Amino acid sequence: MSARGGEGRREPGRGGRPRAGAPTAGGAREVVVARYAGYCYGVERALRLTDAALGRASGPVATLGPLIHNPGVVARLRERGVEVVASVDDLPAGTLVLRTHGVPPEVVARARERGLDVVDATCPFVAVAQRRAAELRAAGYHVVILGEPDHPEVVSLQAVAGEGATVAADAAALPLADLRGRRVGVVVQTTQTRANLAAVAAALAPVARELLVANTICDATARRQRAAVELAESVDAVVVVGGRDSANTARLAQLCRERQPRTWHVESAAELDPTWFAGARRIGVTAGASTPDDEIEAVVAALRALPE
Repeated sequence: MSARGGEGRREPGRGGRPRAGAPTAGGAREVVVARYAGYCYGVERALRLTDAALGRASGPVATLGPLIHNPGVVARLRERGVEVVASVDDLPAGTLVLRTHGVPPEVVARARERGLDVVDATCPFVAVAQRRAAELRAAGYHVVILGEPDHPEVVSLQAVAGEGATVAADAAALPLADLRGRRVGVVVQTTQTRANLAAVAAALAPVARELLVANTICDATARRQRAAVELAESVDAVVVVGGRDSANTARLAQLCRERQPRTWHVESAAELDPTWFAGARRIGVTAGASTPDDEIEAVVAALRALPE
């Protein structure tokens, strides 16, 4: 089984095409923005759906958990009247927008039972992963979910894969003895790295009676990761812009740090420390899939303004 979420879909916006105007120079120091960075299709779609819900709703509008993992964007939505609720029961009436990371099916059913207007902003790539997990379960495979156990996307995958599903963050976390001789199907948190997936598949292959891997890493994630690695290998320091809770942003920072130890993950330009860049003539900037252009541009401007 092969699954590539959103296959054939062109990712629009800044995140889906090469950036114009990079590198940018400020004096002798050069600031280079990654070829792919910032909003992905799933995030842009979720924001459009939320905008539309605000435009037509006569009652309150809320998201079930943060719509995306970016505190600045969530704060701006709150200023426009979009609250964040932790549970379906926290919204007495109105419109409930489901977060990009997906939610368990029983949560959706509960919201509709309560008469809420449900807007499904689940990223299409995540929806593909959910379908693959359900298909593997229905076909009799023991489902292994490669991902961070407490991440909302992984929680949603586990709900459709069934209570017996195994969640592992990497190959070292696999319960290989329990999986020996079983028919094993793998689905992947969409923001994982291909290297991590390859390591998990290699660990499972000798022990599983049958192994089926659904590569549900999204195309936008793969593009950003490749571009981030290329960037990190060509600069003296890297700044990764995005929410602290953003899995895809954290992964970018990890990949960059493996190539360039002088890598920093910040949520905003205000966090930049000039001492980080002492002696750096060429600074790279990349950003997670939930980072808006204005936050990226603010970091670039701050870096260009640094004293030599």
